[in-house]
Amino acid sequence: MDNKLEFAQLLRQAMVAAGLDPRPGVLLNLFNTHYWGRSVTFQAVSRWLRGEAIPAQDKLVVLANVLKIEPEVLRYGEAVRHSVQQHRQRWEQDIGYLERETFDAFLQLPPPQRKLIREVILTFARVHGVTPQS
Repeated sequence: MDNKLEFAQLLRQAMVAAGLDPRPGVLLNLFNTHYWGRSVTFQAVSRWLRGEAIPAQDKLVVLANVLKIEPEVLRYGEAVRHSVQQHRQRWEQDIGYLERETFDAFLQLPPPQRKLIREVILTFARVHGVTPQS
């Protein structure tokens, strides 16, 4: 599905979840009363809701705040939240003192040495069939 259409669907769902009618006029009034920048037009809000445009980051943050949803969830959906939580949980559960000490030392190295160490680790990972997770 197109990113703009996905965003429009998420925006409409967030409006409904917030108890709002997902219409441009409703969103226009709500947004412009909370945004400190230049007011957006009815056409701009209509384009957001029809899946023809995605607002700039500053506007996205305001939308998320007024709709009481995290900006990344409004922009990318619930899957992004679960992915971040799983990644964070893996780091919290699987990383012990020795690994943290190693990571801290790694972060203190100059960039050329960090690059070299990274390549060594990734080479070992490939040899052992480990695929690094992003």
